[in-house]
Formats: sequence, C-alpha cells, structure tokens
Amino acid sequence: MSAVESAGNGQVDCQGVDTQRPGARQVDTARVERAVRELLSAIGEDPDRPGLVDTPARVARACTEIFSGVGKDPDAVLDAQFAEDFHEMVVVRDITFYSMCEHHLLPFFGAAHIVYIPGAEGNVTGLSKLARLVEGYARRPQVQERLTTQIANALRDRLGAAGVLVVVEAEHMCMTMRGVRNSGSRTVTSAVRGMLRKPSTRAEAMSLIERGA
Repeated sequence: MSAVESAGNGQVDCQGVDTQRPGARQVDTARVERAVRELLSAIGEDPDRPGLVDTPARVARACTEIFSGVGKDPDAVLDAQFAEDFHEMVVVRDITFYSMCEHHLLPFFGAAHIVYIPGAEGNVTGLSKLARLVEGYARRPQVQERLTTQIANALRDRLGAAGVLVVVEAEHMCMTMRGVRNSGSRTVTSAVRGMLRKPSTRAEAMSLIERGA
C-alpha cells in the first residue's frame, strides 16, 4: 500500500519554520541594480530610456524571490516530523518548481516527484514540507542533477527515510532560447536511496509516479 498525493500546480501551504541559517546573506538589491545597468549598457542598450529606466530595480526585486534559497538550509523543514508508525510508500507527484541554471543564468522549470518509505520509527513529514524542500533547493543557481541529489539526500539524512526515489523532469531555457534552440525537450533525472534500490520496490514506485502522468 502507499499514500499518494498530487501537488497539482503547486498550490500548497508554504508557511512554516524559518529555514534561514544565522548570518545568511540577503540579496544586495542596490548592487544588483548597478550590475543590471552595466549589463544593459554592455549589450548596447540605453538603461535610461523610458522602457528600461525601471528595469534594474525590477530585476533586483525579482532576484530576492528567484534566489531566495541562497544561504538557507532547505532540509530544516523536515525537522517537522510526526510519529505515525507508517512503513509504506508515501508518494507526492507534480511538485512544480522554477530554478535558474547556474551555467547561463537562464530558467529551467518542471516538476519533481517524490517517493519515500519512512524509517524504522515510522516518522513522516507534512506533505507541504516536501514542496518547500524542493523550492528551497530550486531557488538558487542550480543544475538539475544536483537538485535531484540534494532532495534525495535530505529525505534520507534529515527525515531518516529508509528508501527514497526522486524524479525531476524539466525544460531548460538554455536549450530553448540559445544553442540548439530545441524547444519542448525535457530532461529527466532520478536519484534512488536505500530500500527503493530494490528492483521490485523501485518498479512499484515508478508505476505510482507514472499513473499520474
């Protein structure tokens, strides 16, 4: 048996404990504004023309949200655990996310699917905490492979899950907007830990993920 939840369009409760480490850096919006003005000049634009005069400030405000995961510990959300003596699969599909590729600072976005089997004590975490975990790692300069690994390791190490499967599907603007300009292609990455490495258990988990496709 398993508990299956679909996050749909990501409309989940995102309130909870503060995940920021003491001394974590905040976005220096004034510095971002200066950098954006310089970038606009460097590409041959006039940062003072009407359409661009407010762009540096807009970009700076956007950066406070886009990069809000920098300097934070996303794993801390998993400290909210509940002793339910549950030892079957928990599946949350379609956790939407948006991130920035650290190679070109262009977006990549898609969905994460998480399966975990609680550890020996049967502790589980709130379903919204899984969405917050994904968001915490996504909102920083990232690569998809690392994002997938970080989520899986957090569930194993912080939640103490006996088995973990994370599948991330994403479209990358660095492939769509530049280079090969191949629109619509999606990259799929996965990370497996513990009990879910067993072929039969992994197959069951994948079937639960694919059933929601």
